[in-house]
Amino acid sequence: MSAELQIFSDLSENVHYNHAEFPLYTHKDKLSYYKYCAACHWHPDLEFIYIVSGEMDYFVNGKVIHLTAENGIFVNSKRLHYGFSSAQTECVFIAVVVEPYSFFESGKYMKIFLESKFSIYTNDFIVLDKKTGWQAQALALIQETYKTMQKKVINPLLAQAKVTLLCSIISEQLRKEEHSKEDLQTRMIIWKMTHFIHKNYHNKIDAADIAEAGAVCRSRCFKLFKTQIGQSPNLYLMRYRLAKSCGLLVTTNITISEISELCGFQTLSYFSYVFRKELKQTPKLYRKANKIR
Repeated sequence: MSAELQIFSDLSENVHYNHAEFPLYTHKDKLSYYKYCAACHWHPDLEFIYIVSGEMDYFVNGKVIHLTAENGIFVNSKRLHYGFSSAQTECVFIAVVVEPYSFFESGKYMKIFLESKFSIYTNDFIVLDKKTGWQAQALALIQETYKTMQKKVINPLLAQAKVTLLCSIISEQLRKEEHSKEDLQTRMIIWKMTHFIHKNYHNKIDAADIAEAGAVCRSRCFKLFKTQIGQSPNLYLMRYRLAKSCGLLVTTNITISEISELCGFQTLSYFSYVFRKELKQTPKLYRKANKIR
């Protein structure tokens, strides 16, 4: 792994794969599960989205793309991204997420190819439209990969074959984009600050701490979050904490009070207030409605 790739891996958001020894994650979900706005995040993995029904907007590195039913998007490695619906309309989608450097690991030649295609210097994303031949094939492979991974006994060779073809199709379309030194430095600062939040959200931190993580002043921290993510650092932190709390509410039996503390909220009452304000229901009702049994 190159020094640059190691830096990005150290700063990334971890993806919890379907199987620990197989770096591939697939799932079908509803946007309403995230209360119509997923947490902004990034990871070294490649992400493919297929819209089963409905529609949503998708944020990628400061740009917003509108996605409609039976279409989708490819998001390149290490890009800030999330799906949302300002109108709070339902959207059912399939996500396929793969870590290319582990999934396709087979020597130096492959590594050089992957680094040339899925790098910070190529396209941030590619919109996938069912009306275009190769894009329709990519959309079909996203669905087929998901179905393959849902079987009781998974055939890893079949899953790998489908993902390999999917990534191969995308790699043929990726082109290098010109980025100034300033732009790349800005991206690194944002990655460092968001990484700090991802690793320390459970602690008592504020905008000054986030700015320090990026080695910038507080005013520049706010400006970068606004221009690059569309949120203030405080809002990003709060929503990230809420996203983590939602995960704990539906996957564990930990008390709501403990979840509040684990996710960095100073008091249970403040956690409940923020939760109701952002998600329009109490943590208790959210758990009851979404609990994974």
